[in-house]
Amino acid sequence: MIEINTPLPPDDYDSPWKEAVERYFPAFMAFYFPAADAQIDWAKGYDFLEQELRALSQDAELGKRYVDKLVKVTLLDGEEKWVYIHIEVQGTRQTEFAERMFVYNYRIYDHYRRPVASMAVLADEDAGWKPGVFGFEVLGCRHTLEFPVVKLTDYHDSLEDLLAADNAFAFITAAHILTRRTRKHPQERYAAKQRLVRLLYQRQWEKQQVIDLFIVVDWLLHLPPALEKQLQSEIKILEEAESMRYVTSIERFGIEKGIEQGLEQGLEQGLERGRQEGLLAGEARILSRQLERRFGVLPDWVVDRLNRAEQTELECWGDRVVSVSTLEAVFDGAAH
Repeated sequence: MIEINTPLPPDDYDSPWKEAVERYFPAFMAFYFPAADAQIDWAKGYDFLEQELRALSQDAELGKRYVDKLVKVTLLDGEEKWVYIHIEVQGTRQTEFAERMFVYNYRIYDHYRRPVASMAVLADEDAGWKPGVFGFEVLGCRHTLEFPVVKLTDYHDSLEDLLAADNAFAFITAAHILTRRTRKHPQERYAAKQRLVRLLYQRQWEKQQVIDLFIVVDWLLHLPPALEKQLQSEIKILEEAESMRYVTSIERFGIEKGIEQGLEQGLEQGLERGRQEGLLAGEARILSRQLERRFGVLPDWVVDRLNRAEQTELECWGDRVVSVSTLEAVFDGAAH
């Protein structure tokens, strides 16, 4: 094995968790909140209410939020309910967290007159911090919100059970724990990532689910370039041994490993265009979130400009976000 002393790049928890919750929400509820999951009629489907949540989350004073989700579900008794999910993935406790849950709960009800169930997943490392209630009492009036909380530190001693469970979020929880454990140890992270990839190949999950979970693992467990290349070589050998082609369906690995040699040149060019477009779309989404946190709900002309932006434009606008005082100034004052 290649010995690597290069420090690991910064870990990114926000993006993979957000992607995973959106793609596998029923599995998320079944794993973390089984009592609530048992009351939901999943046959009726569910909807993420992004615009509704965005309209209620304009106040910077509420603090930074991680992977907030507002979802409409139908209960088995036929009643529609809104579920507010907050995943805190930072590494430190926040004294205002329970208050923020309280504020969002009553804001959703006040604005839409819809009952909302608030629940939280805390992925920080402080095992003793588990806020689940906020309220106040004054002059005989009592107002309190109690909400269910899942703490990922509670699963630290159950890693093997997580890896054996037939649930996407059991696997993601295991990947998150391994990311935390190996954040200062490249060789240990390499071994952990290699193990997770091998487990994915052994599962009888659908091909797309294997690919989706591989992307989450790859996103969480960053490796130095030399170890990343070694892992890619081992994955190729594993694919050949198992007669499976999962990871090769992921465009980043497909391009970097050069496994498209047998494909026609036109397809290769198409993959490259798709990769570039995907990178631009990802940068545009990140910039969009930054703008929303700074200026609130974005008007249509801003969304349109972000969707049509080139790389140089996104970089320029991103540099301006922290230094200008108005949304128009980010885009040189041109609202069109």
